[in-house]
Amino acid sequence: MTKKTAGILSLSLFTIVALLHILHEYFTPVSGTVLMWSRWIFIASLFIWGWFKKSLTTWIMIAMAMGIEIGVDFPAFSQNLQFLSKIFLRLIKTIVAPLLFSTLVVGIASHSNLKQVGRMGWKSILYFEVVTTLALIIGLIFINLTKAGVGIEVPQALLTELPKVVPKTWQDHIIDIFPENIIKSVYEGNVLPIVLFSVIFGISLALLKEQKKKPLLEFSESLAETMFRFTNIIMYFAPFGVGAAIAVTVGHLGIDILKNLVILLLTLYVALIAFLLFVLLPIALYVAKIPIKKFIQAIREPVSIAFATTSSDSALPIALENMERFGVPRKIVSFVIPTGYTFNLDGTTLYLSLASVFVAQAAGMHLDFGHQLLIGLSLMLTSKGVAAVPRASLVILIATASTFNFPLWPIMAIYGIDELMDMARTSVNVIGNTLASTVIARWEGEFDDEKAKNFTEV
Repeated sequence: MTKKTAGILSLSLFTIVALLHILHEYFTPVSGTVLMWSRWIFIASLFIWGWFKKSLTTWIMIAMAMGIEIGVDFPAFSQNLQFLSKIFLRLIKTIVAPLLFSTLVVGIASHSNLKQVGRMGWKSILYFEVVTTLALIIGLIFINLTKAGVGIEVPQALLTELPKVVPKTWQDHIIDIFPENIIKSVYEGNVLPIVLFSVIFGISLALLKEQKKKPLLEFSESLAETMFRFTNIIMYFAPFGVGAAIAVTVGHLGIDILKNLVILLLTLYVALIAFLLFVLLPIALYVAKIPIKKFIQAIREPVSIAFATTSSDSALPIALENMERFGVPRKIVSFVIPTGYTFNLDGTTLYLSLASVFVAQAAGMHLDFGHQLLIGLSLMLTSKGVAAVPRASLVILIATASTFNFPLWPIMAIYGIDELMDMARTSVNVIGNTLASTVIARWEGEFDDEKAKNFTEV
C-alpha cells in the first residue's frame, strides 16, 4: 500500500461514515453499533495513512479524531485519560521560561543596535492595539446581529459555581508586568514578567565589554539550542496529550452540548472566521507578504495543540521554532510572540466583547453601541496579562460583569460551554501572534523569503 492509496482509503471510509450518519439522522434509524464500528474502522484507516505520511502534525490530528471518538463512545473512561494531557502541559511549561529567557537574551545581547530593540517594541505594541481593536469591533457587530442572548433560557444543568474573582485596578495590571521575584514568575507561569526580566538582562549584557559578555552569551545560545531540542523530544508525546485533552472535553460535555446555547457558539465561531478572513488574511497578503500555504503549514501544529489543550502556553515552544524556520529571525520571533501573549490576544478580545454583550442581552439590559464600545475598551485593558491557560478569560468576564453591574447567571451558562469556546479563541490568539512576528520581521526588513518558500513540516 502507498501513501496515496492509504489517503484514498481514508477518504472513502469517511464518506461512508458521513452517509451513514446522515441516513440515521434524517431518513431511517441505523444501529448504534454499526455507526460506532464504522467510525472506528475509519480511525483505523487514519492510522494506516499516518504511518505512510510520517508527519507529527498528521499524528496530532489523528489523535484528536481518536480522542473525540473515545469521548463519545466511552465518556466515563475518557476522564481517566486526563493525566496524559496534564503530563503534556507540565512538560511544555518546563520549557517556556528557559526558552524565553535564552532566546530573548541572545536576540538582544548579540544585537549591535539596541535602538532596533526599542523600535521593534513600539511597532509591535502599535500593531497589537490596531488588530485587537478590530477584533473588538467585529465581536460587537456579530453579537448585535445575532442577538444571541435575547430570550435565552439557561439550562439548569449548566448552573455551576463560578470562581471567586478579586477585581483588579489598572494600576494592578501595570504592577503585574514587573517581576517581584523571577523565580516566582517562572513558578506561576507569568510570561510578561519573564519577558521584561529577560529584555533588561539582555540589554545589560549587551552593554558589557566583549570579554565580559562572551561567557554568558555562549551559555544562553547553548541553552536556547538545548531547549529547542528539548521541545522536539516532548512533541513526540503531543499526540497522546492532545488526544487525551479532546477525549476528556468531549466525554465531560458531550457532543450534544452544542444543542445548548448554539447561537452563541455559532456567533463566536463565525465572528472569529470573519476576523481571520477580513483582518488577518489581508495583513498576511499585503502587509507581511508571505506565502499563505506555507504559513498554514508552519502554524498548523501549534494551532492544533492550542485548540486541543485550550492553552496558548502549550503551543509556544513549537510556534517559536516553526516561525524561525519559516523565516523570522530568532531575535524578532522570541520578542514578538511572547509579548503578543499579553498584548495581542485577538481571539480573547473578540470573545470578551461578544460575551459581555451576550450577558447584558440575556439579562434584558439594553446597551447602545457607544456603551458597548466603552465596555469593550475596558476589556482590552483588563485582558492584558491574562494567563495563557484554560478558562482564564472567564475570570476577566466575571470581573467585568461585576464592574458594570451585570448579573452573573448568564456567565454560568457560558461556563458550561466555555471549553468549546476556549478552543476557538485560543487558536486565533496563536494565529494572530505568529502572524505578528512575520509583520514585524517584514517591517524591519529581515524576513527571509527563501526560508518561507522552502518551509517543510518536520
